[in-house]
Amino acid sequence: MRALVAITLLAAAGCTAIPERTVKNAVSPEPAQPWSPPAKAAMPPSPVEKSAPVVPEEYLKPGTTLSLAQLVDVGLHANPVTRAAWASARAAAAEVGSKRAPYFPTLEADGQLLRQKQPFANGPGFLSILDTTYGPSLTGTWLIVDSGGRQADVEQATRALYAANWTHNAAIQDVVLTIAQAYYQYLNAKALAIARQASLDEARRSLDSAEERHRAGVATIADVLQAKTSVSQAELDLQDTQGQVQIIRGALATAVGVPANLPVDVGDLPSELPLDMVQKTVDDLIAKAVEARPDLAASRFTALAAQSKIRSVQSEGLPKLSTVGTLGKTFLWRPGPDAIASNYSALLLLRIPVFTGFDVAYRTQKAKEEAEAASADSERVEDQIILDVWSSYYAMKTATQRVHTTRDLLASATQSADVADGRYKAGVGSILDLLTTQASLASARAEEVQARSLWFLAMAQLAHATGALLPRAAEITGAAARPEQP
Repeated sequence: MRALVAITLLAAAGCTAIPERTVKNAVSPEPAQPWSPPAKAAMPPSPVEKSAPVVPEEYLKPGTTLSLAQLVDVGLHANPVTRAAWASARAAAAEVGSKRAPYFPTLEADGQLLRQKQPFANGPGFLSILDTTYGPSLTGTWLIVDSGGRQADVEQATRALYAANWTHNAAIQDVVLTIAQAYYQYLNAKALAIARQASLDEARRSLDSAEERHRAGVATIADVLQAKTSVSQAELDLQDTQGQVQIIRGALATAVGVPANLPVDVGDLPSELPLDMVQKTVDDLIAKAVEARPDLAASRFTALAAQSKIRSVQSEGLPKLSTVGTLGKTFLWRPGPDAIASNYSALLLLRIPVFTGFDVAYRTQKAKEEAEAASADSERVEDQIILDVWSSYYAMKTATQRVHTTRDLLASATQSADVADGRYKAGVGSILDLLTTQASLASARAEEVQARSLWFLAMAQLAHATGALLPRAAEITGAAARPEQP
């Protein structure tokens, strides 16, 4: 007895040690040591076969500049976000077909081979019969009445499909916005580099003037040193900006969905802006957004699908009427006059759930609460959209005013710098006055460039907020803000 207990304890200990040893051998030996993967666990290849970027050859020719519409066209095909949303919508469409399947009868063909030995009592002993049978059979099942469960399932799947399609539309608009933002940021960086170069050229001209005046004996070496400092600072600003140009160019390529090292370039930041484009009131734009935003439509259909699920769950506690039929043949392995037999059956089945441990009641309550949560989430999305439009509208107003103000600032800074330059060359102004006005002019140039790019960014954001930022180029620059066409 003791030996049996000891064996049992050892077996139990072994069963405990084996899982621990298996786990220990499958992971890193300690928290501070990285895991060394075996050959089978090495980095797997991408699940999607990488092909050449979907970029037309003419777009990659040296010196080619792309418009926003061209970048969006490439991005909508190359960006994985749109592909993922599209695949989800197709999966939802397949789910609708799956939910329609219970309306049709099901057929199942079976084949069986049975070998059995059956004993029978025969006097004081037994008589055994050994038989081998085989044969095909066909079984059909059809749900005739289900108290609305199938209809609710199809309705739920259909509404989920609508939500997935609206989500796909929202993904398209999100990608367009991402590309537009990167595009205008790139234009801003390029324009800022041009402004920095102009400031550097002015600083160098001031240095030349200071050196010429120093050689003529009418300026001190301090003037030359101050001018050199200004040139060095301007060069440093230009170098920083040129670096940002390359970084943002890579970000633009990534937003489009192509590698960052692909030669993607654009034109220049427009100097003329349609500043009076926003002609609708904020209330009009909010009303348009509530009607057009795809993410709001998706959330509302999600809430409706949750409502349909309630009826689907409730139907599981209601009666169902179905029919089952079977047709088959049985063959005996040994030949003979009675070696073949046909069989069939037909069943009409009425199922009335009486008690399920309150399962249906609890799941119905769960479905109701999930529907309430989905409805609340849809309300939250609507409130967020209204805030989005409100914020974007006044950001657009601010950006428009900023363009006017920075242009006035640039005009006055340019005039002041010209006066200071003339005074210094005439010998009646100091190098400090000249460098101060040039620094102000450089700042004004940067502010004016930033204001123009922010205006385009604000317009793209406003169009997205109202649900009007579509792939067509005419709608990227503010279709939401234009008056309705008759």
